[in-house]
Amino acid sequence: MNHREAKKEHGGTPPSTERSIPRLIDETVSATWDDVKTIIDAKIEILKIEISEKIAIVAAMLILSIVLVAGSAYLVTTLALLAGELTGHIWLGYLMVSMAFIATFIFFARFKPQLLKNLIQKILLSLYDYKK
Repeated sequence: MNHREAKKEHGGTPPSTERSIPRLIDETVSATWDDVKTIIDAKIEILKIEISEKIAIVAAMLILSIVLVAGSAYLVTTLALLAGELTGHIWLGYLMVSMAFIATFIFFARFKPQLLKNLIQKILLSLYDYKK
């Protein structure tokens, strides 16, 4: 039975199965497209949340670093003044503290350059709970 004969039998309208299949395909495509748009929107929201979390971590680390540097500066000055009081010459206290910093620099730059890099890498990886 061809399409013309089907039209004659059903009063000029195609059988219900022919009309419902395109409608089902159209509904399926529309629903799939809506699902894809919903998934993409959800992925974008997740990405926004993850980026904002990383920015918050960086900002918190920056603020903590500033506080740590300021506290370290006061501590170093206090140690230099204490050493100067103990030796009787303030300049000698600052010289002793400066020599400690220079010795630390030489140790990490000349003798153990990989130690500092590995230490920093372990700290950064621990922020993301990465385990080797």
